[in-house]
Amino acid sequence: MASGAPVRGYLAPADRPDLTKVLAAPPQPGSPRALADAAIFDQSRSLKDTPRWALATDDVNGSFYHHYAQALGVELTPEQAPILTALLERSGADRSVVGVAKTHWGTQRPYVGKDSAPVCEVKRPDLTANPDYPSGHSAHGEHVAMILAEVAPSRADALYARGRQYAESRWICGSHTVSATEAGLQAGAVIYAAEHASEAFRRDMDMARAEVAAALKAAGK
Repeated sequence: MASGAPVRGYLAPADRPDLTKVLAAPPQPGSPRALADAAIFDQSRSLKDTPRWALATDDVNGSFYHHYAQALGVELTPEQAPILTALLERSGADRSVVGVAKTHWGTQRPYVGKDSAPVCEVKRPDLTANPDYPSGHSAHGEHVAMILAEVAPSRADALYARGRQYAESRWICGSHTVSATEAGLQAGAVIYAAEHASEAFRRDMDMARAEVAAALKAAGK
């Protein structure tokens, strides 16, 4: 990084967790865990066209305000929650460590070599080339869920549950193994914890808490 260049995110790159040291390595080929991942992928293809498959498909894209609306009790908008929106955007840069870990391990997506197996999102070349472990979507979902739970503590249980459900959508979808999903959940929690060392993060969380409390009150929650 050039001298004097602004730091994106709340943590300087050197202060972000090294997920290659924090997370367990992905399962070795032929290990019990790897065999379980493969079996779960094969068996869960039967979920296609079920309501849970539809949710996993909806979870692929779109606003987290939409995905977490039911758990939060209100569907926020960037205009309604500008502080929280800015916080979520800035904190997203701290998740760059997930990509570093993916590159480090370079594991394949579970559908590779199984062309007829349905997956709930398009098997784009860029998706297939992006390593499986850890799941970035799962890390993102858990990270957001934990931030929302802190700024809306009365909704914490529902938000934590939704974060887990959002992560599980990734193996139900077929885009990730269960192992990658679980590693993503841990990664999101570790990044969230690390950000609390940032005074700016804690300040913005305090302001976002007041902003969300006002939105919940206006919604009668």
